Amino acid sequence: MLPLRRLHRGVKNLRRYSNVAPTTKLFIDGQFVESKTANWIDLHNPATNEVVTKVPLTTHDEMTAAVESCKNAYESWSKTTVLTRQQYMLKLQALLRRDIKKIAANITEEQGKTLPDAEGDVMRGIQVVDHSCAAGTLLQGESLQNVAKDMDIVSYKCPLGVTAGICPFNFPAMIPLWMFPLALITGNTMLLKPSERDPGATMLLMELLNEVGVPPGVVNVIHGTHDSVNFICDHEYIKAISFVGSDKAGKYIYERGARNGKRIQSNMGAKNHAIVLADADKDATINQIIGASMGAAGQRCMAISVCILVGESQKWIPDIVKKAKELKVNAGHEPGTDLGPVISSQAKQRIIDLVDAGIKQGAKCVLDGRNVKVEKYPNGYFVGPTILTDVKVDQDCYKEEIFGPVLSIMSADTLDDALKIINSNPYGNGTAIFTSSGSAARQFVHEVDAGQIGVNVPIPVPLPMFSFTGSRGSHHGDLHFYGKQGLNFYTQTKTITSLWRQGHAVTKASVSMPVQN
Repeated sequence: MLPLRRLHRGVKNLRRYSNVAPTTKLFIDGQFVESKTANWIDLHNPATNEVVTKVPLTTHDEMTAAVESCKNAYESWSKTTVLTRQQYMLKLQALLRRDIKKIAANITEEQGKTLPDAEGDVMRGIQVVDHSCAAGTLLQGESLQNVAKDMDIVSYKCPLGVTAGICPFNFPAMIPLWMFPLALITGNTMLLKPSERDPGATMLLMELLNEVGVPPGVVNVIHGTHDSVNFICDHEYIKAISFVGSDKAGKYIYERGARNGKRIQSNMGAKNHAIVLADADKDATINQIIGASMGAAGQRCMAISVCILVGESQKWIPDIVKKAKELKVNAGHEPGTDLGPVISSQAKQRIIDLVDAGIKQGAKCVLDGRNVKVEKYPNGYFVGPTILTDVKVDQDCYKEEIFGPVLSIMSADTLDDALKIINSNPYGNGTAIFTSSGSAARQFVHEVDAGQIGVNVPIPVPLPMFSFTGSRGSHHGDLHFYGKQGLNFYTQTKTITSLWRQGHAVTKASVSMPVQN
């Protein structure tokens, strides 16, 4: 994922605009509000380079109004019953399914991914909403009667207060749906900041919250870049921050937010490897590797960006190249498109620069998509499928997260050698092995140092009854997104110890440490 400073180079195009131009609104206290800012960012359709909307850099007063709205709404929202909140989520999931194509079309326009991929973006978010509807069971605490004579202990999961979510550009619907449904079902309110590159999906989700009848102020939305991030990290009302994005931004938010006493979950960069053994199902493995590396134009934090071919599987390179050449590059809304554009001209140039650097440092470019042309969309930010071989751990194309449709192929003599490569990498988001050997798979699962592991599964993102468990340099914080850990992130535990004596009262005060029996 791109560093914050790179992600926001578009701010250089900052200009002052009149209110005549189409603008993205704020969402404060249940209302879509025109920002009073003088500063706006052009949001371009990455396939056409045409301006879709202008996104405001929210003013300090507007951000303050939004967080005040969250705080005020929390007073009543936190007192609603679990069943009441559950009913809101049940209604929301129905509306999301109704409007999935509408939301997907907005994602394709603003972010560039293909329509089927955009629908998958929404659907994976809906699954988190589905899971949140089980809150009546998931939020149950613990109790023990007669833990000592005449004494009982019970614990409750309670909301934190105002929470915040900072979202990336690559999953404009899924990531907000990782955040606010769990924050709300646990009784919190949320201040949400979508990516300034594609906030439209979040705004459509807010329309659905209004349609569902969620009270004003329970979720508020601001827009912006550095100032809005700093505001969220610093404001005293905000108790917890959920972040998905780049390394640099994630570390910054984690350190600044934690310094201000906030609970943080920060999903950051990745370098996901797949090991391919020669006994794997060749055709199925190649299809899965290509799909996982090139899907969404490589702009997934769980994309397989490195393939380690072990032993005889190194002979599969021509077949891998042949399969990648079959992928069709075009605008995301065009039928039959496999790869849409990348998010921006800056992202495209960074991808090209890293491929160039890899070649200069000894990698071989056996499939070159740097100069791909899409005749109907000459101004789009397109990068075609690209494959580098002879990649080494000291090359920039390996050390950096490219975040584009680039597959780096490495070689290893044995499974042990391949494991050493993965475990020496600083990231631990996800990894996979392709093999028909149960023994090799078991060794891999037990010895690889990554949080999410696939066995013949290229993108092992857990379903929402589990948690997204990236590790090492890919995650900062003690609790992960969604699943039980997600619910625990948005709650604090109150433990009540009660003593109701039967019989005679104690007649002498005890100054010793109480020991129950």
